[in-house]
Amino acid sequence: MYREGVKKVLMVEDSKLLSSLVKNKIESELNFEVVCVYSYQEAFKLLESNQDEYFIGLLDLNLPDANYGEIVDYVISKGIPSIVFTGDISEEVRDVIWSKNVVDYVLKEGSHNIEYIASLVNRVYLNESIEVLVVDDNENSRRHLSNLLRVHRYKIYEADSRTSVRKVMQEHPSVKMVFLGCDMLRADGLAITKDIRAAYAKEELAIIGISTELDKKLSAVFMKNGANDFIHKPFLTEEFYCRVTQNIEMLENIQKIRDTSNKDYLTNLYNRRYFFETGRKLYANARRSHVKISIAMIDVDYFKVTNDTYGHEAGDYTLKQVARTLKERFRESDIVARFGGEEFCVLATNISPEYIYRVFDNLRRNIEFLDIFIDKQKIPITVSIGVCAKPMSTLEEMIKQADSMLYIAKQKGRNLVVVTK
Repeated sequence: MYREGVKKVLMVEDSKLLSSLVKNKIESELNFEVVCVYSYQEAFKLLESNQDEYFIGLLDLNLPDANYGEIVDYVISKGIPSIVFTGDISEEVRDVIWSKNVVDYVLKEGSHNIEYIASLVNRVYLNESIEVLVVDDNENSRRHLSNLLRVHRYKIYEADSRTSVRKVMQEHPSVKMVFLGCDMLRADGLAITKDIRAAYAKEELAIIGISTELDKKLSAVFMKNGANDFIHKPFLTEEFYCRVTQNIEMLENIQKIRDTSNKDYLTNLYNRRYFFETGRKLYANARRSHVKISIAMIDVDYFKVTNDTYGHEAGDYTLKQVARTLKERFRESDIVARFGGEEFCVLATNISPEYIYRVFDNLRRNIEFLDIFIDKQKIPITVSIGVCAKPMSTLEEMIKQADSMLYIAKQKGRNLVVVTK
C-alpha cells in the first residue's frame, strides 16, 4: 500500500538483497517510498503508466535482460534523474556512465555506499528548491552549465550581462549560487561579484567562477573579491558535481548553525533572544520610516490542563500546531517567536489600525478550530491574545503593553483578543 503524498524512488536492481538494504535505509531515514523492480521489463511496464510518480531512479547498469545500460537510457528519457549501480568502474565504464547524464554512480561494495546512496537521494530532493543563476555571454557555455545543473534538479536562471544579473537577482532574491562563466570573468565578472557581495554575504550565497584561463592570478583576484570557489576548464563532470554539492552543503550547514542559535527547538519559530535582537532593529527602522508596528502576546489557554490530561507529548504536539498556524498566518517580514512555555509573541508591520482586531481575531478562531487529535481524542485548544498597536518609545514598552492586554483577555474569560485603544 503506497502512502499518499510521499515522494517515491524507483529502484531497478536484480539483487534482492541490495534492493532490500537500500530500501530499508531510505524509507527509515528519509521517509521516501522505494518501489523495487528487478528487471528492465518490470521497470518498462511500471513507467509506461506511472512515470510522473518518481523523483529519482536507482538503476543497475547491467540487468539480466539489459546488459548494456539500456535501463539508464530509458529511465532518463522519462525525465527521471538517475543514480547508477555498477560493480565495474574501469575508465571505459566510467566514461560510458557519465555520457548518459546521470546524477552519479555508486559501486556495489560496502555499507558506506548505501549511506552514500541515501545522501544522494536526499540531495536531489533538496535541490528542487534551490535556485541557481548561471551567467555567461556565450550561449553554448551557458547552456552546457545549466544542463549539468538540471541533471541534479537545481532550479536554473540564466543571465548574459551585468544588467540581466541585476534583474534576475531582483526578481529571485532567494538564489543560493551564482556561476560566472569563462567569457564573463575578463569582462563584467569582477563587477558582478562585487554587486552580489554588496547584498549577500559568502555564508548566504556562493559564487563560483569557471574559466579556461591558465593564469592563476585570475582565480586569486576573484576569490579575494568574494568568490567562494573557482573551477578551471576542462573539468571532469564528477569533480564539477562534487564542488557544487560541497558549496551548497556549506551554506546549509551554516544555516543550521544559525537556526540552532536563533530558533526554538520544539516549534522551529524564532526564540526570545532572536526576537529582541532583530526586533529592536526592525522597530528602530520602522520608527524612522513611519511604518506601523503591532506587537501581539499570545498565550495558550489552560495549557497545564492539556498536559495533565493528555500528557506532555500531546502538549508538545499542540504547541507545534499553534506555531504552524502562526507561521502560516504572518509574512516573512514579520517576526513570530516562542517566548517560552505556551507563550508566543508576534511583531507585525503595516497592518492598518482598522484591521488590527480582525487580523488577530481571525487567528484566534483559526486556532480554536484546529483539528488536533491524540489517540482519536480531539484536544480542545484556544488562545488569548493581547495586542499593542499604539506607538511607544521602545519595543519593550510595546511588549509590556501587549502583555497587559493579554492579562485583560485572560481576566475576561480567555479565548479573546484585546487591543489597546
